[in-house]
Amino acid sequence: MSDAPTWYDLLDVSRDASADEVRTAWKAQIADLEPGDRRFDALNRAAKVLLDPAARASYDASLPAEDAHAEPVVEEDAPNTPAPVTRPAAARRDVPTWLLAGLGVLAAGLVAAVVWTWTAGERGDGSAARDAQVAAERAVVPVLSYDYEHLDADQEAATALMTGRYKSEYDKLFAVLEDNAPRTQTRVTAEVVASGIVRAADDRVQVLVFVDRPTTNKLSAEPTVYKDQVTVSMQRVDGQWLVDDLVTSPVQG
Repeated sequence: MSDAPTWYDLLDVSRDASADEVRTAWKAQIADLEPGDRRFDALNRAAKVLLDPAARASYDASLPAEDAHAEPVVEEDAPNTPAPVTRPAAARRDVPTWLLAGLGVLAAGLVAAVVWTWTAGERGDGSAARDAQVAAERAVVPVLSYDYEHLDADQEAATALMTGRYKSEYDKLFAVLEDNAPRTQTRVTAEVVASGIVRAADDRVQVLVFVDRPTTNKLSAEPTVYKDQVTVSMQRVDGQWLVDDLVTSPVQG
C-alpha cells in the first residue's frame, strides 16, 4: 500500500466528493498562496482533473481499488506560474547536471517511445514533429509567464497559442491568478533551456521542455529561479501547432 497522496488527499476531500465540494476545497487552499508557491500548481492541477468528469473517471480508474492513497500522476509540489522567445538552432554544449538527471528519469520511464532531439534542426527526419517542437518552445514562454501589471495582455498572448479546449481550462486557472497576482505583485519570465520530442503522431506531438522561471514579487525583488520540466501536448489545427495540454513539474537537483 502506497503512502503517497492522491489528488483527493491533496485537496483534502473524499473520493466521492461532489464537484462543488472539490471546487470549494480548491479555492480555500489556494486563497493564501502566492502564485509562485510550489503548491499552487499542484492544487490547480488536482482541481483540473477532479472537476473534469472524464479526466476524473480516468484518474479514478488508475487508482488501485484497494488503495486510497495511490500516487498522483505528477509531484505534489510542482510550480505553476503562467512568458515570446525563439531558441537558437545551435545545440548547447554545456548541459546542466539537473537537466541530465531529469532526462535520465524520463528516458527510463518512456524507453522506446522517447525520441531525443535537442535542437529543431538536429535530425533529418520527422519535419512535422520538429515543427511542433519549435512551436512548443515558443508557446511555453507566454503560457508560463506573466506580469501582474499587464495580465490581460499576457492572457491574450498565451491563449492565442492554444486549442479551444485547452483555452477554456487555462482561462479558469488564469482567473485565480488574476485574483492573486496584483496583490502579491508577482512577475514570472519563462526561459527555455532545452527540449525533446517524446511522442509523435501525424497531428499530435508531445514535447518535453526544460524551463527556468525567474520569479519576483513584492516580498522578493531578487528573482527566485524555479527549474521545471514541462510536458506540452501540441495539436495540429488547420495547419498550425497549438498547445492542447501542459503539465509542469519541478526538476530536482
